[in-house]
Amino acid sequence: MKEQEQIFIDLLKSKGLKVTSQRKTVLQVIARHKGGHLTPEEIYELVKEESPDIGLATVYRTIQLLSELHLIDKLNLNDGYVRYELSQDRKDEHRHHHLICLSCGKVTEFEDDLLDLLENKIKEQVEFQVVDHEVKLFGYCKNCKQ
Repeated sequence: MKEQEQIFIDLLKSKGLKVTSQRKTVLQVIARHKGGHLTPEEIYELVKEESPDIGLATVYRTIQLLSELHLIDKLNLNDGYVRYELSQDRKDEHRHHHLICLSCGKVTEFEDDLLDLLENKIKEQVEFQVVDHEVKLFGYCKNCKQ
């Protein structure tokens, strides 16, 4: 987290923005809940535990800023909520994928990237360089399948 926090501080300073404790707390909460796919309201409730005086508008503005700085990713898991997670903004790797249970709504992350062959074929056949993709697979988790 220290590295992510330092990147955040450096980005804020480079853009002439203030480094506030509220902004750092929002980032820390999201980082601590890796894989949590948090809604803004969930982020607000968790941040409020550490900073009771923080307002919902401040949390929303900070989430927007973190997203614009590519420190967090915005997710749509087809459940009617916008969710956020710590960014995996690496130039040489794609982000992980999400497996979504149609029965209980459980979201499982899947790390293997099996689309390299397809991306290479696209590059060769239509001269289009894929730099990222998002995959959501819908089905039934182990518990719901039984």
